[in-house]
Amino acid sequence: MARNEFDEFEKDLLKMASEFEKGKYAKQFLRKEAAKLNKENKKQGKVIGKKTGNFIKGFKKGKTYKYQGKDLSIRAYNSSPHAHLLDKGHRIVGRDGSEHGFKEGYHFMDKAKEAFEDGHYDSMQDFIDDMLKKHGM
Repeated sequence: MARNEFDEFEKDLLKMASEFEKGKYAKQFLRKEAAKLNKENKKQGKVIGKKTGNFIKGFKKGKTYKYQGKDLSIRAYNSSPHAHLLDKGHRIVGRDGSEHGFKEGYHFMDKAKEAFEDGHYDSMQDFIDDMLKKHGM
């Protein structure tokens, strides 16, 4: 099964799970996956190697919600005000407003996403198998 076909099948099963018992099992699964993603985000964020205040403590998971009114989703993010600057990069500006260059970002969120994806597909398959076994589907 190609990855695109698997994605469609995954979405159909998540939709079924979200309708089953008002999404209780799907929401639990999404919260666990967001926690795993944040664990990977912290691991990649520590590679920066600088003390950045409460940067590592800023990784959080949001609430489950319906993305565009259809699919269940959850956010994994960093609430620190400087997290996006470390991730994507920023201009270096002097006190007089003159620009001195650009500091390239570390792209730790992208690296964490890539490292997380393979494990997520395995977790998704396990979730589907468990759901089908539990409820005789």
